[in-house]
Amino acid sequence: MTITLTGLSGLPDLAFVADGGELVREIERYLATLPAPAARITVPAICTLGQAPVTWDLGMTRPRPTLLDRARRRAPAPLPIDTATHLHLISRYLTVHGWTQGRLFDETGRACILGAQLAVLAAGYGTQATAMDARRRLMEQFTTHDRSVRSVDQWNDAPGRTATQVHRQLDIAATRATPR
Repeated sequence: MTITLTGLSGLPDLAFVADGGELVREIERYLATLPAPAARITVPAICTLGQAPVTWDLGMTRPRPTLLDRARRRAPAPLPIDTATHLHLISRYLTVHGWTQGRLFDETGRACILGAQLAVLAAGYGTQATAMDARRRLMEQFTTHDRSVRSVDQWNDAPGRTATQVHRQLDIAATRATPR
């Protein structure tokens, strides 16, 4: 009487399966009969319900509502951040969602500088005072190179403006706003 390992372990003897090639081919034939997977649905950056996946604030502590906030159904208090961080978050938002001219947000979710600033504020980072200081710092940066600039929006919408220039100016303004 021959004793095999499968007999001792209680497992069925699979010696008749020389290789799994036929099984793989059978699975491939079955998968070929299935319909093609649906195209991925892209989630807009801004939607009607006010909810959107946010990846631009990776590493930041998100504002959390307190029990009183939940009871009164209000947004949590904004997190206090400095102007430099606010400017960096604007740049990160524009990096993830894209930059546009002539409107706050376009149909694909891209934003201008003001739109990105509003999105950063809506996410609970900084206050109106932080946002105003950031715009003041940007205006100082823009007017050092061109005295005819009257607003951040005018600079953003200037013909020939590029996203690289936008990020560069945000970075310079953030560096100048960093407390020493």
